[in-house]
Amino acid sequence: MRLAGKNVMVTGAGRGIGRAIALGFAREGAAVVAASLTLANAERTAREIAEAGGRAIALQVDTARADSVQQMVQRAVERLGRIHVLVSNAGVNSTVPFLELTEQEWDRVNGVNSKGHFLVGQAVARHMAGNGGGSIIIVASQLSETAIPHKAHYLASKGAAKMLAKGMAVDLARYNIRVNALGPGVTLTDMTRERLSDPEIMRWSLERIPMGRLGAPEDMVGAALFLASEESAYVTGTIVFVDGGYLAR
Repeated sequence: MRLAGKNVMVTGAGRGIGRAIALGFAREGAAVVAASLTLANAERTAREIAEAGGRAIALQVDTARADSVQQMVQRAVERLGRIHVLVSNAGVNSTVPFLELTEQEWDRVNGVNSKGHFLVGQAVARHMAGNGGGSIIIVASQLSETAIPHKAHYLASKGAAKMLAKGMAVDLARYNIRVNALGPGVTLTDMTRERLSDPEIMRWSLERIPMGRLGAPEDMVGAALFLASEESAYVTGTIVFVDGGYLAR
């Protein structure tokens, strides 16, 4: 029960890594705000938490829109009173060769994966700054430090997420707000399942993972819990990779 008495907001909580973290934090005693672009997905996660004896509320949010983010934070504070931990996880992905990459696709991916972390992080940090501080975790990627083909826009967004966490950590330390990034490796989720169903891509990926398997969303929970809890009270401005030892970095 390392998060007993804490209120946690998780964006992108409807599926994948966000869902796993929301469920895992609830098991550790946290009340969870499960936020997702698709309300039905957020409600499903909140229902799973409630059925297991936890406490959760579901909210809809488009993290690329400032008005939607402000509304989410306002509703969460109205319901719970305070946010102690933020897991800014919402993200999108696509595979496009650089010479075929459109401005629209660049904006779509970076609007969520970079701008979205800024909007959510700033809104919650303003709340935390006036309420004793807290912990913010931005979900980046092992691809914040290495490159693979046909992902230039995604790589840029994840590099930005990592450096945003570092910059926020420097500015927000005075308010007792710690900010760190989580760097998942190749993880099998709804978002990656189609691409990883290609045998050649699967082989190529596994060759670069010394542990010999893909990550599962549940593999991310322990590191996220460490960064959220008082066990990491002197940790800020860093990124924790959970990637099976991915070699390309």
